[in-house]
Amino acid sequence: MYIKKILVATFLLGLIAMGGFAWYVYNTIFSPNTTFNNTEAHLFIPTNANFLMVQEELDPLLENLDSFIEVAIKKDYVNNIKSGHYIIKKGMNNNEIINTIRSKNIPIFVKFNNQERIENLAAHIANQIEADSLSLIKAMQDTTFLKENGLTEETALALYVPNTYEFYWNSSAETFRSRMKSEYNRFWTENRLRKAKELNLTKEQVIALAAIVQKETAKVEERPRVAGVYINRLKKGMLLQADPTVIYAKKKKEGNFNQVIKRVLYEDLEIDSPYNTYKYPGVPPGPIAMPDISSIDAVLNYEKNDYYYFVADVTNFGYHKFAKNHAQHIRNKAEYVRWLSQQGVNR
Repeated sequence: MYIKKILVATFLLGLIAMGGFAWYVYNTIFSPNTTFNNTEAHLFIPTNANFLMVQEELDPLLENLDSFIEVAIKKDYVNNIKSGHYIIKKGMNNNEIINTIRSKNIPIFVKFNNQERIENLAAHIANQIEADSLSLIKAMQDTTFLKENGLTEETALALYVPNTYEFYWNSSAETFRSRMKSEYNRFWTENRLRKAKELNLTKEQVIALAAIVQKETAKVEERPRVAGVYINRLKKGMLLQADPTVIYAKKKKEGNFNQVIKRVLYEDLEIDSPYNTYKYPGVPPGPIAMPDISSIDAVLNYEKNDYYYFVADVTNFGYHKFAKNHAQHIRNKAEYVRWLSQQGVNR
């Protein structure tokens, strides 16, 4: 009887131990371990991160960091850390979290447009992927890369066609650059290349002209007409005389791209710069900004018209008055200059 009692007691203790172990396993591995209130949280693990860095990133998201560490060690995650962007969902347990950050790197959407220089673009991209702005600038301005792809320091910006692209967050600067080269090649379809050839312009010249068109008008529907004016001037051998190029030349000469210039003065027209289309013929050596696809296509599909001049329309803000001859343009311009003076716009 005594032995029987011992066996029963031993059995019960075993059950209790097994229950305790099962509770421990469940609580450590399978019990929910998130502390945020949203439906999901975004986790970014840098390249070459160690386990301590992962802990620091996860700490604000977890209810019990110690239990996560214990499971991570048992699952050998500490020796298999992967950089990237991961989504942790509310209510996930440690096992699910580790499985997620081990293998489910989620792409992000990278957007950019209207950047004025490579430096601006690099800073904008660095806010969206892991690569920093300095590494991006270095990759984008790499002379070997530019030469291999028929680009120069002046035309480098033309490579980056504004749009929304899917990237892994931990993409390097070189990966970003190479992907943009592929997208650039994809953008320049046979149809677009044929139209550029008909204009006797290179791809980079089309983009440089499109940048001027975009700076001239924010109205997408007006861009083909503005492009038509510049194409007419090019065909006739006239100077483009585009104010945005003078503004760019002034900013570049002074090394200050943050200044706001609303009015071009006569003295500005004398700036000696290849970007000053009042002094130098043809298209500038590179884009003065990053044009939208709508502006590029506006050049390639320009409106065939008889206009050679245009000026802002003060009776229909945002649009322009177009003229076929210089006399008509002078009248339109006088109206615009009077309006500027009335508004006190001196620079």
